[in-house]
Amino acid sequence: MRHFIAAALIAGGSIAGTAPASAASPLPCDSYAAGGTPCVAAHSTTRALYSSYTGSLYQVRRSSDNANRNIGVLAPGGPANAAAQDSFCAGTTCVITVLYDQSGHGNNLAYQGPGGAGGQDVPAVANREALTTSGAKVYSLSINPKNSYWHDGSASGVPKGSAPEGMYMVTSGTHVNHGCCFDYGNSETDRRADGAGAMDAIYFGTSCWFGGCSGTGPWVQADLEYGLYPGGSSAWNPKQRAFPDKYVTAMLKNNGTTRFALKGSDAQAGSLTTLWDGALPRGYNPMKKQGAIVLGSGGDCCAHNTNLSQGTFYEGAMVSGYPSDATDNAVQANIVAAGYR
Repeated sequence: MRHFIAAALIAGGSIAGTAPASAASPLPCDSYAAGGTPCVAAHSTTRALYSSYTGSLYQVRRSSDNANRNIGVLAPGGPANAAAQDSFCAGTTCVITVLYDQSGHGNNLAYQGPGGAGGQDVPAVANREALTTSGAKVYSLSINPKNSYWHDGSASGVPKGSAPEGMYMVTSGTHVNHGCCFDYGNSETDRRADGAGAMDAIYFGTSCWFGGCSGTGPWVQADLEYGLYPGGSSAWNPKQRAFPDKYVTAMLKNNGTTRFALKGSDAQAGSLTTLWDGALPRGYNPMKKQGAIVLGSGGDCCAHNTNLSQGTFYEGAMVSGYPSDATDNAVQANIVAAGYR
């Protein structure tokens, strides 16, 4: 089932464009490139993540006739064209079937179910949450149990083995649960729990995997397979804090051999909080990443089971290399400037 996406894209219309050279105001993937850690996957239903991106952001399918429509941006580097979705879906319901990769690597995410990536899940409803960014109406990807997205990026630039990588996502602290696992990041290509270090993904939710947590979350943690890590061990990290904000920035970076860092912030204002910056947990050195990308579920979902988590995805990217703190800060500053409301 690994080659389903090409057919899905042809059925839905033109394939998303590649990322052109950056324009005057750098967006997240422009900042990552300037820092020497280019995006290898970039996804969003709300806006472009490159300042001159003109391609499609996502695909919707309507129930009335099963027709597909790609939703692009209003202008280069701009917000999504929600009016195109509203017009196409008028009088019926739509679901989001594909999130296009803006990086040019072709790492498009499709829902984990029949007709998508294969598996047992179904696509998320397309209009569960409307919001604004850059002053324009857009829609989120609102994931509930039985919704999730996946792609095998092992041959299309996603870091593997002990190669360093970083990632971020903008999510919500008001639409969470403790089900396993609302993740975005690197996962197994066989969709099985293949051992410690086979995953390297951001987790956001209220799951206290190892016990001993302080408070009720939701927390930014690292899903490294065989556990959701709040810091460098299974013990509770006292620097952890909850992010119940409406919009939340979550970041993870991992050099693959000795060190990883977790950061979080209100996505509407303020700077990043470093929750952990130190040694990898015992047994995770070196990492053994496989290069698939998962969104909305854990790594051993959903070829033969269904997703149990819920969460909201607005935007996110994965990069090759270990981003600097300055790059992290530039990305957060741009997210705040985008004006999620």
